[in-house]
Amino acid sequence: MYRDVHTAAIMSAGMKLLRENLGVLEAEIFVTTLKNTGFDYTQWRQGLWEDLTIDDIFLKAANAEEKHGVPDRVVKM
Repeated sequence: MYRDVHTAAIMSAGMKLLRENLGVLEAEIFVTTLKNTGFDYTQWRQGLWEDLTIDDIFLKAANAEEKHGVPDRVVKM
């Protein structure tokens, strides 16, 4: 179903976060709504970090890893 172990780990971690924070029913509603409304992730992310440098983004990622860790089965490079 997934292309690689990394993608599977991210999907698993994301669904776990949704269930833990929204509950099973609300997580299902969220996922269904994203799928059925034609949500375009590529368009949504276009302006996401336009005010940040590569160094800013790297620092944000490093801070997130320190705070949340790395999802299971994801190999840190």
